[in-house]
Amino acid sequence: MNFIAFNGDCDGLCALQQLRVGDAILVTGVKRDINLVERVEAGPGDEVTVLDVSFHTNRESVLRLLAAGARVRYFDHHHAGELPEHPRLEAHIDTAPTICTSVIVDRYLGGAQRAWAAVGAYGDNLAATGRCLKDSKELEKLGTLLNYNSYGESEADLFFAPAELHRRLAPYADPLAFIHEDEAYQVLAKGYAEDMQRAKNLKPRAARGNAAVYVLPNEGWARRVSGALANSLARSAPARAHAMLSPNSAGGMQVSVRAPLERPAGAAALCMEYETGGGREAAAGINHLPMEGVGAFTGRFLEYFGKRN
Repeated sequence: MNFIAFNGDCDGLCALQQLRVGDAILVTGVKRDINLVERVEAGPGDEVTVLDVSFHTNRESVLRLLAAGARVRYFDHHHAGELPEHPRLEAHIDTAPTICTSVIVDRYLGGAQRAWAAVGAYGDNLAATGRCLKDSKELEKLGTLLNYNSYGESEADLFFAPAELHRRLAPYADPLAFIHEDEAYQVLAKGYAEDMQRAKNLKPRAARGNAAVYVLPNEGWARRVSGALANSLARSAPARAHAMLSPNSAGGMQVSVRAPLERPAGAAALCMEYETGGGREAAAGINHLPMEGVGAFTGRFLEYFGKRN
């Protein structure tokens, strides 16, 4: 039996799209739902493919599957920690700031589905990497929209659940065909335009030098647009670091951090100072920041990236 655990964002979707797998049990969720491997029960003869979630976060679950006799293929670009040596573990991990999981899968496949790799890179806000793979404004917009759809506290905030979006993408070898033929593209384009219009008047809650902190309202549109807004701000001010704080149902804040595009490093290290933090060099986050810690985080963020300017 085959299992595929994949991040519900653009990079995870496009990594899976490139692999063109057949029948498999899918395990996924919103972008911040990253403890995916713990939901997999596999044993001898089973193969588990994991896409675009941190090995560090899922380490114990991977070890459990290996001990049970399953084979595990792991493709990712987030902080991994030390990888165990095991004959049934095949790890393809690269944490370079200009790399995403879709690029790693593209290497693995020798460029067989390169247009989808480009979409994945664009969606992960790696425009230069995307252009090197396939220079296309249409693919860049598709990457933005697929990534936009992944942000939310639950699938109720999204236009399409990630598993459903995968099923809609799967028939298309050419991403341009999906753009022109599937109504999901227009649904996402319309939602993105409306949500970004709502967000255009947001001002930083705090700023110092080349670092700014935004606090979003506790509304579905704001949760959906948080990642796209962070990426847009990063592109418009490439020397600046950005943090987006969104209220969550646990009474705290969910945090998205973007390091400056001109110096795409430090986001993961900062977020990993917090219990539920993680990510990669250029972009990272904290799943739950208690409200009483918001002031301290704001000061720490401004100080941390201020030192790097």
